[in-house]
Amino acid sequence: MAPSSMDFSRTALTNGPQPVSPLSSPMPSPSPPARLERLRACIGELGSALVCYSGGVDSALVLAVAHEVLGPHAVGMTAVSPSLAPFEKEAAVAIARQIGARHELVESHEIDRPGYVANATDRCFHCKSELYDVAAQKQREWGLAHVLNGTNLDDLGDYRPGLEAAANAKVRSVLVECDFHKEDVREAAHFIGLAVWDKPASACLSSRIPYGTAVTRERLAQIGGLEAELRRIGLRQVRVRWHAIGLAGGVAADHALARVEVARDELATAFDARDAIVEAAKRFGFAYTTLDLQGYRTGSHNEVIAGKSLRVL
Repeated sequence: MAPSSMDFSRTALTNGPQPVSPLSSPMPSPSPPARLERLRACIGELGSALVCYSGGVDSALVLAVAHEVLGPHAVGMTAVSPSLAPFEKEAAVAIARQIGARHELVESHEIDRPGYVANATDRCFHCKSELYDVAAQKQREWGLAHVLNGTNLDDLGDYRPGLEAAANAKVRSVLVECDFHKEDVREAAHFIGLAVWDKPASACLSSRIPYGTAVTRERLAQIGGLEAELRRIGLRQVRVRWHAIGLAGGVAADHALARVEVARDELATAFDARDAIVEAAKRFGFAYTTLDLQGYRTGSHNEVIAGKSLRVL
């Protein structure tokens, strides 16, 4: 029999490592939110499901509820590629272990798709198309009825060509179907005891490279390596935006600028650590390092589409 939400909460808080900030005292609540009950009912009707699971709070909630109501007929799948930061992979494994769900790591090869490497404004479409192609193959292999993702209502407001890929692949966005905004997701995740309930938003490393600049394994490694260093320094909400420096003879791959975004309340910490940040950036091949004074903000990668920000080289 599937465990109750409180049984799951105890399990999540006591099993396995916690790669993100520890869960604080649970919010008092006499009963699960109505949306959480609706999500359980929605997923319970599916019979079986593959959850495209990144380790973020959205897909973690979907996987947790799917495991609760479907048991072994729910499988979390994490696509592993150069665009997935190593620490994100480790965190996904740890949280899936806390949940107790079956979790499979599979390789994806978006880096082999010309449309992805070209990094036009539809790059996310090519990335998600690869993800959902892999998911469809594994769905058939594992004998599962549906493929689910972690898209919530707030995701519909930004420019996200990956949503078209999900529609083409007939992937179910159960959080959208059940009227979950991001804050609803965090509330529900907190209620059932998921340690990632307050994990900062994340995105694949390729989203750090400006549109029109090719995505390469080397550039993804630079970004992922520096972001890991910045987290070790103590910064929590971090983005390293990769920008090429134009030279007389063109653009050299080893001449790049790191535009570092951190949460606004971490700007002072980042400034105080500027020497360590610059030193780390040079180790990963960045010629120059800047701190974005606007701080981290959702959708900054898309600002260039409307002509509001940096010129794409």
